Amino acid sequence: MFGSKRREVERLDFIVPGAQKSGTTALHYFLKKHPQIALPDRQELHFFDDEEVFSRQPGDYELLHGQFRKGGDRLLPIRLGLAGEVTPSYLYWKPAMERIRNYNPRIKLVILLRSPIDRAFAHWNMQRFKDREPLDFLDALKAEPRRIAQPLSIESRRFSYVDRGFYSVQLERVFKFFPRKQVKVMRFEDFRDRKQETLDSIFDFLGVTRLRAIRDKDRNVVPYERAMAHKERKYLSEVFSSEIAKLEQMLGWDLSAWKL
Repeated sequence: MFGSKRREVERLDFIVPGAQKSGTTALHYFLKKHPQIALPDRQELHFFDDEEVFSRQPGDYELLHGQFRKGGDRLLPIRLGLAGEVTPSYLYWKPAMERIRNYNPRIKLVILLRSPIDRAFAHWNMQRFKDREPLDFLDALKAEPRRIAQPLSIESRRFSYVDRGFYSVQLERVFKFFPRKQVKVMRFEDFRDRKQETLDSIFDFLGVTRLRAIRDKDRNVVPYERAMAHKERKYLSEVFSSEIAKLEQMLGWDLSAWKL
């Protein structure tokens, strides 16, 4: 159906750069099912947000392309299709977009955004699950400015519960380096509730055949130790009120559901 001619992975055609805790693991699962798409076996390569790599050998993309090999030095072929990767921290990591542009200015980006309130709580819950977060949620939110004060640090990656939710600044950085026609921004809630329709639009954007009846399954399901308290949601609603309004203007979306 898709032909037999194959090619080696020499350049990535697309990246899913975020946002974290917004359905990127689920999207990775569906992209990997597509016979015209090659993804590395390992999700989240963290190539373009690796400060050590870019301070040492910024043009050594062999480190990236080598992730598409298996069985020693044998190249993983793909059938007249696309190669991509999914690392949800790229959207937040300030140097990443310029590095991606320098790598391939024609690359396509697929971005999933979730209510920043729910995203923050999911992020905190993940850190609790991994035994990285000793603080309760509201305490962690109030400690965040101090904890992430050092840019490009492991703390800024782990404890940026609120800061990652200011999507407008991150999208402005994306659009500084890429034309909008190369960027598809989707709502996590649409992906969750209208999966087939959303996948169709993503496959169309990437230029591959639509797939039907893809079997779904639970992925990356981290049990929540508790629900978000009313006072915690109210606190974050006030923090993100202006940001959500700005996103409505920027993207032309109705984000009433994010304000609840």
